[in-house]
Amino acid sequence: MSDAVEALRAGKPVILPTDTVYGLCALAHGSEPTERLYALKGRDPSQPSALLAADLEMLFDAVPELLGRPAVIAAALLPGPYTLVLPNPGRRFPWLTGSTPEAIGVRVPVLPDVAARVVTESGCVVATSANLAGGPDPRRLGDVSPELLAQVGATVDAGELPGTPSTVLDFTGSEPRVIREGAASAAAALARVTLALA
Repeated sequence: MSDAVEALRAGKPVILPTDTVYGLCALAHGSEPTERLYALKGRDPSQPSALLAADLEMLFDAVPELLGRPAVIAAALLPGPYTLVLPNPGRRFPWLTGSTPEAIGVRVPVLPDVAARVVTESGCVVATSANLAGGPDPRRLGDVSPELLAQVGATVDAGELPGTPSTVLDFTGSEPRVIREGAASAAAALARVTLALA
């Protein structure tokens, strides 16, 4: 665990388990770690990535504008296997929001214990699946490309994960939009949000 924390603090990408797939992560505070992550993955800088926090308190500290409706939505679904695209009026973390700085994707997964401790100790991370651009989502650390494994600062192995990426829901418009059906039912999530907002 300490190796992963040290690597993140040094600005190096690391591979961490989440509640869905293995993630390629870098410290979110400051643009350089995210730029290294994108270069390593071969990801287009115009594509957004998620801000991952260990808990809701950490998330709201990082993006204090998530008040009112966005906070209610987040609290209804997180922690859980969802990526929520929420309004970002303060244009926080522009290096990970891609071509849509007015919106930010956020994740508060149910992390395996060791990964939770890493993120709690290091702070919010930018997270994307631990694959090269267009590659399969890794269920096991052994599924991660050797090219990635050779270049990250540390890895955390939590065994086999579910292997289906998070469900992505966009709440920035007048009506919610399902961007990706993933590890959890989008319809059930939207129903929970409707109840929470009622």
